[in-house]
Amino acid sequence: MAYKTQNPYTGEVLKTFPEATDAEVSVAIGKAHEAFLGWRTLSFAARGKILQQAADLLRASVDDYARLLTLEMGKLFTEAKAEVELSAKIFEYYVRNTERLLQPEKLEVADPAEGEAMLVCEPLGVLLAIEPWNFPYYQITRIIAPQLSAGNTILLKHASNVPQSAAAFERLMREAGLPEGAFTNLYATRSQVEMIINDPRVHGVALTGSEGAGAIVAAQAGKALKKSTMELGGADAFVVLADADLEKTVRWAVFGRHWNGGQVCVSSKRMIIVDEIYDEFLARYREGVAALKAGDPFDAQTTLAPLSSQGAADEIREKVKEAIAHGAKAEEVGPPVPNQGAFVQPVILTDIGEDNPARYWEFFGPVSMIFRARDEADAIRIANDSPFGLGGSVFTRDTAHGVEVARQIATGMVYINHPTKVEADLPFGGIGRSGYGRELLGLGLKEFVNHKLIGVVDIDARF
Repeated sequence: MAYKTQNPYTGEVLKTFPEATDAEVSVAIGKAHEAFLGWRTLSFAARGKILQQAADLLRASVDDYARLLTLEMGKLFTEAKAEVELSAKIFEYYVRNTERLLQPEKLEVADPAEGEAMLVCEPLGVLLAIEPWNFPYYQITRIIAPQLSAGNTILLKHASNVPQSAAAFERLMREAGLPEGAFTNLYATRSQVEMIINDPRVHGVALTGSEGAGAIVAAQAGKALKKSTMELGGADAFVVLADADLEKTVRWAVFGRHWNGGQVCVSSKRMIIVDEIYDEFLARYREGVAALKAGDPFDAQTTLAPLSSQGAADEIREKVKEAIAHGAKAEEVGPPVPNQGAFVQPVILTDIGEDNPARYWEFFGPVSMIFRARDEADAIRIANDSPFGLGGSVFTRDTAHGVEVARQIATGMVYINHPTKVEADLPFGGIGRSGYGRELLGLGLKEFVNHKLIGVVDIDARF
């Protein structure tokens, strides 16, 4: 596993980094544990002051931080700046809300005369965060902001193609005033991940990534009896009902499928259109996709980014070929993408039968699967015909009815008249093959705390 920055637009290798040694990993665990012993004793206000400083530093150097995202994984520069701002907002959410969310809770007891009981939330200790490349800062922030706020400390194993982004975030937190060891970036190997999980000073692991990686790490955590959360893949349903405003719906469909180059776990990957408007939707959607402009992600006119690597581009082309081999129809849309860079020509897949394995895949790039549904009930059936259960959306002019449909879709998140999105003040997570656990809000904050019961009993109550 080589850690290196390779620009996916130019193909140039900009910088390489050595993998951590076992000794370095062991030292990092020790420092994280030592930092925890002091960090956990600080007040919420003291911890919040550091998180607020991190948010301020991000905003003060937004272009510098964003530039690394574009260089390392090809994200449009405008989207990279938006990611920096989102990260700042997540820090600020926990600055404002952690103390309130972790307030001790007085419990109702059967016989108050015998005493009282309360539930308190205490940090667990050192946590391991394993994060992907598609949102290098956001993925870090949505685990460290709540967990540092709660009093835990973090070891980060980031994706091998975004090493400078990972290092930049470690420097950010140090500049913000975080004690040494409270957040450490490690260029760890896969074998060292298991080593970290097995260390008794480490109390949990949070992973965002593929199903395969999640299955391995979840098994390692389970064997070590450590708490874990898994944010895995998704194939979000984009359900369009007969009364939808097609002009606006199509605009959101094009955006929902192609933002971040289509490399988003909550992209609108499966578009499910009721029969009476299917043909019109498809025609309009084709026009919208054709208008996307592939090019230099630093160019403000570019609207279609390269994929994160040439390997990722090659993989998605092979998956399209396999889908065709099993009976799907594929249409390449728009002007030819540049030869330079890890671009994939946008593709629309239709006629994807229930016996076609591609129907149940996650295409991590500009490939749209479009399904014709007989009616609303059939659209719901198709939406639920997936091993994933992350997000989804329903488009209709009748929002109250949209909520009724959303309640029938088996996912962790559903939006009405908007593709699944990420916000600082909304929870994130799924079910099924999309993993388990939640991040952000109070749900994410409490994933790695000890929910401790403290009971105060009248010593004479039973005598």
